[in-house]
Amino acid sequence: MSYDSIGSLVTLDGLFGEFRVGSLRLRNRFAMAPMTRGKSPEGIPNDENVGYYRARAAGGVGLIITEGTYIRGPAAGPSAEVPRFYGEDSAAGWRAVVDAVHAEGAAIVPQLWHLGVARGDEPAFEPGTPSVSPSGVDHAGQAVGRPLTTADLAALVDSYVESAVLARQLGFDGIELHGAHGYLLDQFLWAATNQRSDRYNGAARDRAAFPARVVAAVRAAVGPDFPIIYRFSQWKGVDYTARIAESPSELEQLLMPLADAGVDIFHTSLRRHWLPEFTDHATDSSLAGWTKKITGLPVITVGSVGVDSVFRGDRIDESQADRFRILREQFERGEFDIVALGRALLADPQWVDKFRTGRLADITPFRVAPR
Repeated sequence: MSYDSIGSLVTLDGLFGEFRVGSLRLRNRFAMAPMTRGKSPEGIPNDENVGYYRARAAGGVGLIITEGTYIRGPAAGPSAEVPRFYGEDSAAGWRAVVDAVHAEGAAIVPQLWHLGVARGDEPAFEPGTPSVSPSGVDHAGQAVGRPLTTADLAALVDSYVESAVLARQLGFDGIELHGAHGYLLDQFLWAATNQRSDRYNGAARDRAAFPARVVAAVRAAVGPDFPIIYRFSQWKGVDYTARIAESPSELEQLLMPLADAGVDIFHTSLRRHWLPEFTDHATDSSLAGWTKKITGLPVITVGSVGVDSVFRGDRIDESQADRFRILREQFERGEFDIVALGRALLADPQWVDKFRTGRLADITPFRVAPR
């Protein structure tokens, strides 16, 4: 179904209300989802990056979550073109991005990222440094790089803190910790990649201990009012069927240590926002809904909003009008507080303003490139 045929079937008025938590103030509840682009030569944001983020802010989103940005190593990621969040040159580039986004009335947070074992064995960035991860193995149990030592863990905590403090100094409105998709923090939560024999493995609450340590250290460094968003997922880039929690009780064991450590907002990364998470449970809630029910904290949902094709999947049967209706119903049930858009904003930076003003026929739809 094209946008111009949706017409009056779609209303999302509640999502155009303001949102506040801590020092964060949003003009509406639409966020730009983080999307890696690899367009920052030598890891330094440039004029192209400034224009890219400015356009989405000018197009009406309330919150921009930047693409993943590397924290200081060891071995944070494989690409020299992904922006970094440390060092004077990168800081200057990010300051220009912040100023541009704020000038257009939107808030912005950087996503702090370490890929862990997902960096692989043949990185272009820091090729002489082996990849590091909780256990030195990938999801299939194959050896990649080396396990993180106790000293490495302390250094990683310091790196997250360094980038979070820099974000506050540069005028960002908070930070997001990337703990999803099978990357470093998620590798502690996921039993397949966490085979440690220390206190960071065991039951779900034990597997959450290192990510919670990072959150607590960041909270202590940035103060009580600077928002911390934590992104997590069941699915992984290497396994869409992967799960870190098989039940609401197990999800609670993973999330509550993070909430207690200082998370303000959880960002539940979904491929299909409308699907129930635990199909054998009486409550028909999405992962976002369960997260809010368990923690009582604000939640961001995401997952094929505003596009015809499912993320990394085929076209789906439901029309966009049907899915917008479900999104509205989820919001009205209190399953989430903010909705993130990814590919819809890649295709049309003005998507939010066009939707708000009823100019649906003017929206440029996202099209999957032919193979």
